[in-house]
Amino acid sequence: MNALVSPQATVDHAASSGNVVDASALVERLARAGRAAQRVLATMPSAQRAQALRLGAAALRQAEQAILDANALDVADGVAAGLSSAMVDRLRLDPARIEGIAAAVEQVAALDDPVGQIIDESRRPNGIVLRRVRVPIGLIGIIYESRPNVTADAAALCVRSGNAALLRGGSEAARSNRAIHTALVKGLVEGGVPAEVVQLMPTQDRAAVGAMLAAGGLIDMIVPRGGKSLVARVQADARVPVLAHLDGINHTFIDRAANPAMAKDIALNAKMRRTGICGAMETLLVDAQFSDPHGLVAPLLEAGCELRGDARACAIDPRIQPADAADWDTEYLDAVLSVAVVDGLDGALAHIARHASGHTDAIVTDDEDVAARFLSEVDSAIVIHNASSQFADGGEFGLGAEIGIATGRLHARGPVALEGLTTYKWLVLGSGQIRA
Repeated sequence: MNALVSPQATVDHAASSGNVVDASALVERLARAGRAAQRVLATMPSAQRAQALRLGAAALRQAEQAILDANALDVADGVAAGLSSAMVDRLRLDPARIEGIAAAVEQVAALDDPVGQIIDESRRPNGIVLRRVRVPIGLIGIIYESRPNVTADAAALCVRSGNAALLRGGSEAARSNRAIHTALVKGLVEGGVPAEVVQLMPTQDRAAVGAMLAAGGLIDMIVPRGGKSLVARVQADARVPVLAHLDGINHTFIDRAANPAMAKDIALNAKMRRTGICGAMETLLVDAQFSDPHGLVAPLLEAGCELRGDARACAIDPRIQPADAADWDTEYLDAVLSVAVVDGLDGALAHIARHASGHTDAIVTDDEDVAARFLSEVDSAIVIHNASSQFADGGEFGLGAEIGIATGRLHARGPVALEGLTTYKWLVLGSGQIRA
């Protein structure tokens, strides 16, 4: 796999020289190279994969200025194109964020390797021993938008779990993604990992996405990270298994038994810490019997958040604008928030069941019985009691980086990290048994 001219280099040259590259042929070439490299990676000792990631983190730090220069061009183009402030915030890098990217790669390197773990073991009456053992999935295709840190996060998680990655980032971050990919792969190769284990699609042509989605038998799983239109397209067109991440239409319910100071702090943080992340609160639900609703909404308004509410919410403060039907089903990813006044826990549960996306929902209350019902009855991937929804993050869960937050019910749910990038196989250990 460490040939003088790699498949990635070949397609990079074709793309940079302006040659038209057939999308299906391109994806097949990259995928076959990635699959071959993954077989090499899978035989590497866990310690070697971890060390290669540490070298990748060091290479990212060394390339800080090159990454910042590339990102500045992307940000300038994004601003000129009219990207929202939240989208620009997702895109923008600075030295602290680059350090965070490198540190996240190191954190993944330090995690326990799931590959080879015995999930369970049993002995049959005939003496045969059965084991289920974790193994890599294979070649993971990641299609993502805006956030250049995903390039490093996804690559690190795939390498640590023995998988190859084929990355297709959004056009708005193309230069940033390329700079991060170049640096990271340099470190990985120094650690003995084939360069083709982590490949970045060299074209922003949408046809390449279609070719990835059609690459059944070559790509083993697709992970989309982006807006509703991207995820909808992936789910509609994929001929490859998809680990879906839907909208983060996240609710925080302030129960009548909530501590007012805690409720104010959590609501403000859940919305305004970073409005453009998928864990941001998008709807605030306030119990009609909560003691200080104005003290809850005033800090949000004063922080520059636009509030859109139902009739009872609008009565709390004249600055709250009337909401329309679409607001309850909108992931704003901006300093905009829906507010509804509900009749107790049952009202909150009914609203969440009708409008939530199954991502993250939270309750603030000192009533343990109410909290227990909320935790039990809300059917979301992440359900939180007395904490900000902004904790919906693989790093905050102690998982290192995450490849996404899965909102479905199959294979993996919530922050998807190393374990979510493995499957298992059965080992059948006999001592000469034959079946009658």
